[in-house]
Amino acid sequence: MERKAFGKLADGEEATLYTISNTKGMHAQITDFGASIVSLVVKDKDGKNTDVVLGYENAETYQQQMASFGAVVGRNCNRIANAEIVIDGVTYQLEKNDNENNLHSGSQATSRRLWDAEEQTADKITFVIKDAEGQQGYPGNAVMKVTYEVTEANELSITYHATADKTTIFNMTNHAYFNLNGAGSGSAMEQILQIRASHYTPVIDAKSIPTGEIASVDGTPFDFREAKPMGRDIEQANDQLSYGHGYDHNFVLDKERAGLEKIATAYSTKSGIKMDVITDCIGMQLYTANFIQGQKVQGGAVCKERDAFCLETQYFPNSINEPNFTTPLTEAGKSYDTKTVYAFSIA
Repeated sequence: MERKAFGKLADGEEATLYTISNTKGMHAQITDFGASIVSLVVKDKDGKNTDVVLGYENAETYQQQMASFGAVVGRNCNRIANAEIVIDGVTYQLEKNDNENNLHSGSQATSRRLWDAEEQTADKITFVIKDAEGQQGYPGNAVMKVTYEVTEANELSITYHATADKTTIFNMTNHAYFNLNGAGSGSAMEQILQIRASHYTPVIDAKSIPTGEIASVDGTPFDFREAKPMGRDIEQANDQLSYGHGYDHNFVLDKERAGLEKIATAYSTKSGIKMDVITDCIGMQLYTANFIQGQKVQGGAVCKERDAFCLETQYFPNSINEPNFTTPLTEAGKSYDTKTVYAFSIA
């Protein structure tokens, strides 16, 4: 385990950067600000170290920017319609920070605050953060934990655990922006993607709230059941793609069991790097970095839209308000537990 200073935040607090690694050269740098992945280095087909996630140079930039690069998003990721939820007959008003909706829990969510580091070893680190009753607008005093581990199988494992003293929402994800040719290397849209999903959740309009329908991907640009370049169909005349300026949609995963399953694979023909996504979640958001113009990342490169992609495992967006979707509620005293693994190899 390595650690070093990562800059000061606006209130004077110091952020720290931690490095965890395996014995094969794979390593991840993670900051306690947002429990965010700053870099994830794997070897390409020529044995060259390649950083496959977009990250900033210091904590000050993370605090200034709103792209959630590599951050743990909670209590609830994605969007909630009208920034309003009802739990046990009580209405809770959340922050309206995205077209009158709540996105990623608001401006002071877990992605925007310092976490406490615990249980540090050479290959694993756990972060913890606490929410008071009413913080971010949600009910219950909550404790949320995330554990990152770099395994000897060249995996980055992310495990989430949370509890609260009132029934509340937990729907956490990691917002890593991947480019398998390396951060700052240009467009990621020629990289190959396959998703085990026969259905997706279309949205009403550009506010990106699902209609409630679980729609077939047949005959649409959202059919990734057969591997294809990510950007092959992205410019098609399609209302859904127009609403999001590209892919920014939840896929209904073809899960065969409740536990961990491989549900997606991304691959670069240039670097030879393959990434499998293994999760116990029922949904996954594909986001093709449609709004990241002018983001300066580590190493000095400036990234623009579609220079990366996100594969965010989750409950479906707005599932708290949509009876057709599985609820993200966790009862008081019970625990929310989920795991996602990003597994790397050379194809």
